[in-house]
Amino acid sequence: MTERIDGCPGKPGENEQDTRGPHTPRSIEDLTAGLERVGYFADRGLATALFLALRSRRPLLLEGEAGVGKTEAAKALCTMLGADFIRLQCYEGIDARQALYDWDYPRQLLAAKLAQDGEVDSRLSVQDLYGPEFVVERPLMRALRAGEGAVLLVDEVDRADDQFEALLLELLSDFTISVPETQETVRAAVPPVVVLTSNRTRELHDALRRRCAYVWIDPPDAQVESRIVQARLPGIEPRLAESVAATVARIRELGLLKVPGIAETVDWARALALLGAHAVTVEAARVSLGWVVKTREDVETVDAALEHAVVDAVS
Repeated sequence: MTERIDGCPGKPGENEQDTRGPHTPRSIEDLTAGLERVGYFADRGLATALFLALRSRRPLLLEGEAGVGKTEAAKALCTMLGADFIRLQCYEGIDARQALYDWDYPRQLLAAKLAQDGEVDSRLSVQDLYGPEFVVERPLMRALRAGEGAVLLVDEVDRADDQFEALLLELLSDFTISVPETQETVRAAVPPVVVLTSNRTRELHDALRRRCAYVWIDPPDAQVESRIVQARLPGIEPRLAESVAATVARIRELGLLKVPGIAETVDWARALALLGAHAVTVEAARVSLGWVVKTREDVETVDAALEHAVVDAVS
């Protein structure tokens, strides 16, 4: 039986803009089907959160272990909507210049030299050198200009520091950037869809969490992961896809240093297919473990448990 939420979809509320475009799903079921068409299999909770984020234009924070599909959720949503994909990859030390905007210093120097040599107006002032034509747009400014036509992914926000988190919180509050040098204000009439991801390497501040809707993403179960493998590797034997997915599910229970993600499952299935395997066997797994686990300690742990971890197919 199809499950629905009362009032969704429907007319926007008093303070809610109707941002539905020609590619925007009209229901959670439409969104789930649309994501599946582009190879992403979302459970009911994630699909509901994505649907509400689209309708309300509220930022969505996705947390979970590395490799569970947080980044892919934003990419799949963008593909489904036919929107521009704008990604800001966070890292330690990232600041406003990398995230908001910067200045094209080589062009500024060239303009200043041409003015000095008399090849352009020699009355060129410092203020002229900081005109709009010299602005280099970074991801956050590009996303504001694109507005409702973009999906902005702020990836691995937990890798940035507290100062950047405060800057991001300010931006997400009013979706406005001021450029003092040009006296310009860049404002999104309709905000872009914003997805933030975190691997929880550190705790995010409560203020940012409150600003966002939130979903914790667990690794998919074996049946869903088998569908993902078959979607990513057209032509692979279903038995092999099921066997790999079920075996990886057991491997994840071994207390590894680096738990394999979905990408590793797909890589391992591809490798075993190239080896001519029809299902995971102890022998085939032992010679290809480097495709699914990535540290010496984990290889040793999995190798010792292969007799119990290998599954021929999903039961």
